[in-house]
Amino acid sequence: MRALPLSIRKTNLARLFARRTDGIFIAPFEHGEIGLDLFDAACNMGLEGLVSQHRDRSYRAGRSPHWVKVKNPASPAMTRTADVDWSSGSRGTNQRRRA
Repeated sequence: MRALPLSIRKTNLARLFARRTDGIFIAPFEHGEIGLDLFDAACNMGLEGLVSQHRDRSYRAGRSPHWVKVKNPASPAMTRTADVDWSSGSRGTNQRRRA
């Protein structure tokens, strides 16, 4: 299924989950120039950001130029990264910057 375009994968998943009623749903494709409004809505809800992929692309694990991630600069995840001293090279220590 990974080799199929996103549009077909989503159709297949929708069929698979069609009879489930426990809150699982497949988000529809958004057409047109809605990116800014969608991002603003995600930020207003306090979400970390958005990840999107072109509907005609297949799935590829790992980093890919076909996935676009846009982060909300005011989200807790982003403010945590601002508090880390990245100059020491130790990313996982969660050390705060010294003023």
